[in-house]
Amino acid sequence: MTDTPGTRSGSAQPAAGGGFAVVEMFTSQGCNSCPPAEDVLSEIDRDARQQGQRVYALGFHVDYWDHLGWVDPFGAEAHTLRQEAYARAFGSGGLYTPQMIVNGTVEFVGSDRRQASSAIATALREQAATSLALSVDGVVEDTGGGSQVVVNYQAAGLPDRAVLNVAIVERGLENDVPRGENAGRRLRQDGVVRAFTSARLDTGSGQVVLGVPRELVPGHASVVGYVQNDGDKVIVGAAAVDVSAT
Repeated sequence: MTDTPGTRSGSAQPAAGGGFAVVEMFTSQGCNSCPPAEDVLSEIDRDARQQGQRVYALGFHVDYWDHLGWVDPFGAEAHTLRQEAYARAFGSGGLYTPQMIVNGTVEFVGSDRRQASSAIATALREQAATSLALSVDGVVEDTGGGSQVVVNYQAAGLPDRAVLNVAIVERGLENDVPRGENAGRRLRQDGVVRAFTSARLDTGSGQVVLGVPRELVPGHASVVGYVQNDGDKVIVGAAAVDVSAT
């Protein structure tokens, strides 16, 4: 199989080379500039799945807009901390939403569809330095009554300071926003990060277990894994597989 979004198989064999684009967007339902960027991320996700491109869309909802009257149900402090790490790496020092980052190297305002298309096209023309393959065992119940997704990975060509990031992203989420800057709107989002973990990658294979919300719809969710250099934040390899794959 290929490791493009929408894969219906449960595993992938690592393949060297080939371009890819990991599109991380930092966003918030409490920010009225974010819905247009959410539309862009949805377009990127939809087009990649339809065309079989190795483009992986991830929406990290931050928590620093929650004080405006609406607590983003998908927001997390960990997502804010990830954005802060990028700010330090880029030397920018400040945070804003919506911010889009492609392959850990280029950042811009997330609603800029033209710049997003350009950055993705450039990324797809480059060769991956690291191969990565994923497989999933589906969603299982844990002993505490919650749910987990078990992800197996296999990687080769790792950089010296390799970090493996694994996210569970969900498509087609909708909710009403009664307060804050987007009060009165019904928002629809794709690629929403529902679970995320990041760890030093010392071996080429292993397993990661992520706790996920009980309301996660497996048929609308995918696992996105990507290998990143912990120094300069460059993403060197990526893969994805659907959670519902068997």
